[in-house]
Amino acid sequence: MKAVLQYRASTGFREALLQSAPEWLDIAFVAETESNALRHELEDADVLLHVLTPVTAAVLKAAPKLKLVQKIGVGVNTIDLDAARSLGIAVANMPGCNSQAVAEHTLTLMLAALRRLGYLDSESRCGVGWELPPDTYDSVSELSGRTVGFVGYGSIPQKLTAALIALGARVVYYARNAVPDDPARKTSSLQALLEEADIVSLHIPLTTDTRGLIDTKAISAMKRGAVLINTARGELVDERALHEALVTGKIAAAGLDVFATEPAGPDNPLLGLTNVIATPHVAWLTPQTLKRSIDVLIENCRRLKDNEPLLNRV
Repeated sequence: MKAVLQYRASTGFREALLQSAPEWLDIAFVAETESNALRHELEDADVLLHVLTPVTAAVLKAAPKLKLVQKIGVGVNTIDLDAARSLGIAVANMPGCNSQAVAEHTLTLMLAALRRLGYLDSESRCGVGWELPPDTYDSVSELSGRTVGFVGYGSIPQKLTAALIALGARVVYYARNAVPDDPARKTSSLQALLEEADIVSLHIPLTTDTRGLIDTKAISAMKRGAVLINTARGELVDERALHEALVTGKIAAAGLDVFATEPAGPDNPLLGLTNVIATPHVAWLTPQTLKRSIDVLIENCRRLKDNEPLLNRV
C-alpha cells in the first residue's frame, strides 16, 4: 500500500512517520508547491494524506487507484467531497487529535491580544520599550473579570473552560446543544453571546451557513473594545469588516491563526495593524498532535488494507 503526504514535513515528523509505518505501507513525501511531483506520486497511490492544500476534483481524478483521503486534522472544507463521493474515494478526518494544541494556542492568542504582546515585543526589540506613550497601557487588560464567549462548544473550548474560570474569567457559549453539567453557560442566541462577551472565540466548521458569520452586523453587536480570536477557519470572518472595526477601536484586538486566503500575504491589511496577533495556521501543529495523528492514519491505512470500517469516515 502506498500513501502520499502532501506537506512540507519537518525532519521530526518525517522520521516519526517513517519509523511508525509498518512494512506493508510505503510513504512518499511531496511539498505543497510540487504539483508535478504530486501527480507522479498519485499515479499508484492508495491513500492521500492531506493537510491544508486543497484537494480538488482534478487532483482526485489524477489518482486512479486512490481509495482514501485521510485528513490530518478536522476540517474537510479543503476537500472536494462531492468529487470524492462520485469517484468512490473515502474521506476521513481526525477529531480530537489536535484539540489540546489548539486549546493552548487559543489561550495564548487571548492573553497576547489582551496584553498587546505583539506591539510591545516589536517596540522592545527597537529599544524604545520604556519610551512608549504612557497611555499605551490604558488599552491592555487582564483576563480575570472578563467574559469569554465561545461560538461553538466542542472539545477545544470545553478544554479551556476550567482554565479560564481558574484565571477569574466567566465563560459563555453558543452552540446547537447544551453540554450537561458544564460550568459554562449556554446563551440563547449568537446575538446574545456577542452582546455579552468581552472576548469572542470561534470554534465552528466552515460551511455555507457559517461563511462570513462575523460580518459588519455581527461586529456591531459586539461590545466596544471586545477581542476576537479565530483558530477555526478564516472565512468565518469578513476581513474587511474586521479591519475597519480594529482601526476604529470597535474591536480592541484580534488574535488570528487563520485567514480567508492562506497563506496570508504581506498585502493583507490585517497584518499591518499593531492590534492584531497573527500566526500562520499552526495552532494544531505540535509534535504531540502529529504523534496522535500518525497513530490514526496508520490504523486507517490498516483498516483500508483489511477492508474494515474506517475511523472517523466523513
